[in-house]
Amino acid sequence: MLISTAYAMGAPGGQAGQAGGIAGFLPIIILFAIFYFLLIRPQQKKAKEHKAMIDNLKTGNRVVTSGGIFGTIVSLDDTAVGLEIAEKVKIKVARSNIAGLVNGNEAAAKAKEKN
Repeated sequence: MLISTAYAMGAPGGQAGQAGGIAGFLPIIILFAIFYFLLIRPQQKKAKEHKAMIDNLKTGNRVVTSGGIFGTIVSLDDTAVGLEIAEKVKIKVARSNIAGLVNGNEAAAKAKEKN
């Protein structure tokens, strides 16, 4: 009795393949478009801006590293940047670890807030 009920609930023979074709892939295409415009494209734009900033670094720029160290660029190399983080204290970090440029006024304001 149970088996005959299961067969009775199945789709009729001629209607199984009508929803195929592009209509079956439409939800996947829409999801990919949403992911592209909300996740992939902004991430690529941010990476492109970061690369341009890294390529345009100059001696004397105030920067912050991805580790949160603030410093002034004293030397540049193809792969490394020399930073002066305090008077007569210099460190070398990879160019890719530079998170961003720091405006001089912002750095002065943060220093005042600490004191």
